[in-house]
Amino acid sequence: MLERIEKAEVSKIVTESLDRAERVWGEHGELLDSVTAMESFKSYAADSKYESAQSTIPGHDFVSLNNPKVENFIALMVDIRGSSKHLTQAISMKKAKVSQFKRVYYETSALLPAVAKTIGFKSGKVTEYLGDGALALFRISDFEDYRKAVYAAHNAAKNCITDTLDIVNSELERRYSLPPLVIGVGMAMSPALVTLVGLKGEMQARALGECVYRAAKLSGGYNEIIVDKKLRGRWPKGKVGSIRFSPKSMKDIEGFLISPK
Repeated sequence: MLERIEKAEVSKIVTESLDRAERVWGEHGELLDSVTAMESFKSYAADSKYESAQSTIPGHDFVSLNNPKVENFIALMVDIRGSSKHLTQAISMKKAKVSQFKRVYYETSALLPAVAKTIGFKSGKVTEYLGDGALALFRISDFEDYRKAVYAAHNAAKNCITDTLDIVNSELERRYSLPPLVIGVGMAMSPALVTLVGLKGEMQARALGECVYRAAKLSGGYNEIIVDKKLRGRWPKGKVGSIRFSPKSMKDIEGFLISPK
């Protein structure tokens, strides 16, 4: 559960983010409304050995190409379910005040910063915003031991799908009469390589590892937290008594749904 002051901070973030989104839409909405699809692109490794870049990866404010690091992380991926449908299928104006791209823009504008704030309360850090989702990392060495890192990541995930989602949905319903968002959370643990990717002069810091890959694949639940096999195997014994792990694989990745007993 979020503390009262934390709920107030998340609510403030949501309100400010939607106010800003509405201003942007008012200035650029005609152009934005013509967007019907997103293009993807590939990054290629640069050949410079000396390039460095600022980073939001926990413990790595700057990352150098010629000095990559290996760290143990818990990756946490939060993903909006059904956003592609929201983008391409209009919702009746009798039911909501916004539709399609405008709807998705407002939904992501509200949810993503709220999720980042919530995760930050537990010492995690969002390192990438991926369209309608957010990837966060918890560096295990930032905690007294790995068990506390697990507790922190799990509590952040629970807060995202409960209090934070409630705050976001309440404001989206109040302003735009939108139906509730549904999100999925995937969690995984592994070592990851902290390095740079991209073109020379445009490189970005990334953590590359199985935890990131598996967390993304397991984030397809519906207001659910799904953890990978390795994280399930290392779950602190004292906390297992209050929760249940049920096998739930996604996209060929073996996972376990967390639910209260």
